[in-house]
Amino acid sequence: MTRGERGSAVVDYVLVMMLLVPLVLGIIQLGLVLHVRNTLTAAASDGARAAAPLEARPEDAADRARDLVRTTLADRYAGDIRVQSTDVGGSPAVLVRIRAEVPALGLFGPAVPLEARGRAIREVEP
Repeated sequence: MTRGERGSAVVDYVLVMMLLVPLVLGIIQLGLVLHVRNTLTAAASDGARAAAPLEARPEDAADRARDLVRTTLADRYAGDIRVQSTDVGGSPAVLVRIRAEVPALGLFGPAVPLEARGRAIREVEP
């Protein structure tokens, strides 16, 4: 190494890390948002299936979805869960809708709103 290049490795390291660290953190944050979205979708679908049997009530769907979200994620994601009756292809169905906000920058910062829906066909008496 010549005398004029002494210390250049440190500068190169800092320049590369300034690009690499935000990229890695962004990928991790994207993974967190996708995990929350997929978990909310699974909880909404399972909640809808809980309200599909004949003797089930809409509260069963909300309780099941809330329990899954609280167990898997956290209480703050289980705040807005709504259940309604709907039709799917002319058949009676249950729709569970979960709305939550996920921080876009780490654990703090502005939030990204997410909405997950789950549907299930209700059983009918023959």
